[in-house]
Amino acid sequence: MSNPNSTACVIGRLANDPKVFENKDDSKKVMLTLFVDRGYTDRHGDRISDALPFEAFVRAETQGTGPYAHVHKGDLVSLSYEPRLNRYSRNGAEVFEVKLEIQDINFLEPRAITQARLNERVRRAEAQNQNLQAQVPARAAAAAPAAAHASAVAERPPFG
Repeated sequence: MSNPNSTACVIGRLANDPKVFENKDDSKKVMLTLFVDRGYTDRHGDRISDALPFEAFVRAETQGTGPYAHVHKGDLVSLSYEPRLNRYSRNGAEVFEVKLEIQDINFLEPRAITQARLNERVRRAEAQNQNLQAQVPARAAAAAPAAAHASAVAERPPFG
C-alpha cells in the first residue's frame, strides 16, 4: 500500500466469479463485484447491500491469477483497496472515472465451506445440463415424423 491514509477496507460476498483479462505484457486484470452491506436496516428490518465493482492487477511473474483463482461467487472476503481517479478524453469530452483498486484480499471462510458451495453450484449446473439434454431427444422424436415425411416427399420424382 502506497498511502495508508487513502485506503479502505470492505467485507462482503462476491456477486459473481472474477473475470480475468490478459494484458499485452502478460500481466492480468481481475474484475469482480462485491455485495457490501450498508451499516443500517430499512424500516422493514432488511439490510440493504450495494454491488461495488473492484479491479486488481496481477503481475506477469505471478503464476495464474494469484489469490483470485481461489475465490468464487458467494465467497465472503475482505478487500483492502485504494480509490483511483482515471482522467481521459472520449470523443472530445473529458471523462473522470473512479476505480476501486484492490490492494489485498483476505478469505473469511474456511476452504471447506467455499469448496462445498462451489461443488453445489457444479452439481446444480450438471443437473440442469442433463435435464436440457433429456429434452433434446424428446423434441427430436417429435420432429422425426415430420422430417421422415419431408424426405419421402423429396424422394418422389418431379414427374409423376
